[in-house]
Amino acid sequence: MQFHDLGLDGPVRIELERRGDDRGFFARLFCAEEFRQKNLKHDWVQVNNSLTESKGTIRGLHFQRPPFAEVKLVRCVRGAIFDVAVDLRHGSPTYGQWRGVELTSENRSMLYIPEGFGHGFQALTDDSEIIYFNSAVYAPDLEGGLKFDDDSVAIDWPMPAIGLSDRDSRLPNLAGLKPILLPSD
Repeated sequence: MQFHDLGLDGPVRIELERRGDDRGFFARLFCAEEFRQKNLKHDWVQVNNSLTESKGTIRGLHFQRPPFAEVKLVRCVRGAIFDVAVDLRHGSPTYGQWRGVELTSENRSMLYIPEGFGHGFQALTDDSEIIYFNSAVYAPDLEGGLKFDDDSVAIDWPMPAIGLSDRDSRLPNLAGLKPILLPSD
């Protein structure tokens, strides 16, 4: 696997190293030793599958608060998405900054999103399907979110937004978000 820092002290784009021949290829999606060497958390306790039917649909930006703050590892297995991580860690030098990467079934890249980051994506094709690993179980009382079109964050979404859920349309802007305080490592 190849790990590419995205400049926000945490999120990483991961490219698979394919080994193949005329039959196809083999690639590791996860290796505990390589994640440990990169100081990336990797204690997965839940794996989710999401299908978004219409291109342009935005899901997120979501997170969970401690003690159920979660790390996510996201891969698109059908179609294409623009996957986004926003630094929501109170006191972080990159607080409020975001990075986005295109994840497709063809490029097979993944996005690692650490604790304290909001996560969301926009479907770039109809019937975009993702699988993502989580380091914490779903805790509805500790979930939170950030409005996808907050001007102070200014995410450059690739296309006009459609299909926003009622819940996501009511999420606060960064200024109205209760700070996320993570325990010291």
